[in-house]
Amino acid sequence: MELEKKEEFNILFYYYSSLLTEKQRQYFKLYYLDDFSLGEVAKTFDVSRNAIFDTIKATTTLLTEFEDKLKLSAKSNTRLELLNKINKKNIQEITKLLKELEND
Repeated sequence: MELEKKEEFNILFYYYSSLLTEKQRQYFKLYYLDDFSLGEVAKTFDVSRNAIFDTIKATTTLLTEFEDKLKLSAKSNTRLELLNKINKKNIQEITKLLKELEND
């Protein structure tokens, strides 16, 4: 799985994990956060590799659907971008004022 997609699912899990079942959370954590293989997760819970695959697939689909509807991650990204713009603007204004002060 590509790293970008894995990172995206980890971010979505941060926002929406409380909406998942305990089993979904456990499987997801081991597979995505702890980097277990499907076989290792299956062995941990004494279930088939296919059961883990199906649950992980359903979980990532759910996480994507939650984001499509609630947009918590997207809204957070927008707020961070705006804060960065504000901070850059403040730094520029402060730098300008300091230069004015130096010239006096």
